[in-house]
Amino acid sequence: MREKYKYILFYKFGFLFLFLLNDQALSQTIPASFPVFEEAIRRKQLQGDIDPGVSFHLRPLQANALANDSLDNPLPFLYLVDYERELDPSSSKKKLALLPIRNTLMYNSGRPYGWGNGLMIPNVGFQNYTSLGVFGQFGFLKIQLQPEFVSAENLSYSGFPADFPAPVTRSRFFYWNNGDFPERFGEGTYNKFWWGQSKLSLTAGSFELGVSTENIWWGPGQFNALTFSNNAQGFPHLTFNTTKPVKTFLGSLEGQVIVGRLEDSQLHPTQHEALNQVYFNPFSGDWKYLNAFNLVFQPKWFRHLFIGFSRTYQQYDGFRENRFKDWFPILDPFQKSEVGFDRDLEGKDQQVAVSLRYVIPSAGAELYGEYGRRDHALNWREFILNPDHARAYLLGLNKLFEISGKERFLQVRAEMTQQQESVNRYIRYLGLGGNQTWHTHWRARGFTNHGQAMGVGTGVGSNVQSLEVAVVKKLNKMGILMERVANHQDFYFRAFGQQQERKPWVDLSLGLLLDHQWNNLLVSSKLLFIHGLNHQWQLSPDSTSEFPIGDHKFDVMGQVHLIYLWNQK
Repeated sequence: MREKYKYILFYKFGFLFLFLLNDQALSQTIPASFPVFEEAIRRKQLQGDIDPGVSFHLRPLQANALANDSLDNPLPFLYLVDYERELDPSSSKKKLALLPIRNTLMYNSGRPYGWGNGLMIPNVGFQNYTSLGVFGQFGFLKIQLQPEFVSAENLSYSGFPADFPAPVTRSRFFYWNNGDFPERFGEGTYNKFWWGQSKLSLTAGSFELGVSTENIWWGPGQFNALTFSNNAQGFPHLTFNTTKPVKTFLGSLEGQVIVGRLEDSQLHPTQHEALNQVYFNPFSGDWKYLNAFNLVFQPKWFRHLFIGFSRTYQQYDGFRENRFKDWFPILDPFQKSEVGFDRDLEGKDQQVAVSLRYVIPSAGAELYGEYGRRDHALNWREFILNPDHARAYLLGLNKLFEISGKERFLQVRAEMTQQQESVNRYIRYLGLGGNQTWHTHWRARGFTNHGQAMGVGTGVGSNVQSLEVAVVKKLNKMGILMERVANHQDFYFRAFGQQQERKPWVDLSLGLLLDHQWNNLLVSSKLLFIHGLNHQWQLSPDSTSEFPIGDHKFDVMGQVHLIYLWNQK
């Protein structure tokens, strides 16, 4: 309880301090997947009001990258600021600005549902997130202090059953032992403070060098990303990145190189301690070294086409040596025949992703896709013949239909993410069990931070399809969201094979969306009704071997974002 009151006092005095500051400028970054803002800015690009050179493959977005003197600038509309103020990051003028205050309240009735919530955790009951901060720029030095605090009820719930046969339970723990995805984050109320979207950096022209705890998002996805998203809490990292597209004779480039530190949760995966004692392999207590880079190219001949490439490497620090190639493994060859088969014991976990995004301003639309692979191919021939091995992918679109004038639109957003192993597993491995899946690794324990996946947040080996239809006007939105999540498909086929009695666990949800702006206050809300078919692969009490019936479960998830924008004028 003392810890809880300590954080409350911190926020009260912090808020008073920020209120007394002389706010003089616009924040230079928009946190990755920030509610309302990022979607509205993306919509502005489809309307032709944002610089078409911004790829949306590299987030958080930088404010100076969005500015375009030849277009009607959207920043006053989005931020309630005076755009005539100097935005040039190389300016020697001193700047100080309050960042938006954000408070998010979330409720899950009977089991965790939802992803992409950063510091927030998979939780049953109420959960509250708060963020506020200040941004300062002094010549080429930029300082952004934006801490976060979360408090969750963290109630117990009916998770993975303890009464499955041993082979089924071993199959479930296969993914828990090759990753870090606890069902529940400890016992009792969960409280956590973090530095959040904070950053200290030096800028010169279009480049930036800094240290940060911000969430980053790589790739064109709107609901998910294959490598980095805002699904887990941010991690401390050194970064060298562009702040806006760099013009070359071939086209524009955006990029980022990071070195960071990831942590395990150190938590048991299931709420049944008897199962943990028998099947779980405890964590070593070590931290993971991360090295990654992302490069996005916009060809000068195809003004609205973006081609992205990223590579990530993680490894427990205890396995890492002190050679240059161990500090920067992103420079390793791509073929396993070149890297060496004897390197597997070093425990390096790689992910490679390529992405495309094509914007069609004349149609108010965009199409995009991302394809990733998490394991080295033997050589280029093997990669070409077997591209399905260890892969994941996503496809999506965004389309605006004008309803009346230029202000009101019907917006359709759709995206599908596929993590489940392909049918390649039947050829590559003995039996039907398959092997590792996306975000898992036998020695690096998965691409995670503090118990949550760094990229796709729907669960290990899960597939998801999302469709949103909404009427939008400026920052206001009213619509519906339909989602289908096929949960833990790789576990399902590993544990249950081709039998017909137990069916896959599939969630079907229908959501109501409402965003509205009242002057400086933004409210973004979502209410989801979730129908879980064959929940946790359980059978109904009325089920028989002749007529199997799954156990279905209904739940509700509600979420409200309150965002206060300081009037910078």
